[in-house]
This record gives sequence, C-alpha cells and structure tokens, in this order.
Amino acid sequence: MAPDSCPNCGADLPADAKVCQECGADENTGWSEAAHAGRLGLPDQEFDYDEFVKREFGTDKKPRGIGWFWWIVAVMVLFLFVLLVVR
Repeated sequence: MAPDSCPNCGADLPADAKVCQECGADENTGWSEAAHAGRLGLPDQEFDYDEFVKREFGTDKKPRGIGWFWWIVAVMVLFLFVLLVVR
C-alpha cells in the first residue's frame, strides 16, 4: 500500500499510487517501512534549539556600534520628508 506522501520527496500521493509522480520513487527505492522519511532533514525529538542557534549563528553577541547610524539616517529621512511637505 502506498503512503499518503512520498518518503523520498514529500509529494502527496494518490491512494493507489505505484510510483511517485514527482520523483519516481517506488516501494524498492523509498516506500519500504525502513525508509520512514529519513532524508527529509526534520529534527528529532531531542532537538536542542539553543545548541542549533549557537552552531548556526556562532556566539550570541549582537553587533554593536551602528545603532546610532540608523538613528541619524531616520532623522535625516524625517527632515527631508518634512522639508518636501512644507514646500
């Protein structure tokens, strides 16, 4: 029996499908019970979000020193807007 979605690519399958219409997977290449969505890259139950953030983004230090720059840009844009409206 075909699964509801392809374990290989995740596409929706009709109930009587013999082959995935998207990637061509069949029972020999991806529908066996052992192929339970292993290649989808989903996190397991013990997923540690904090460890993931540290691994992906490095330290949790935020960049400092350019906040004042954006305040100056915002004030200049506001000044130009007021100048154009008054004219």
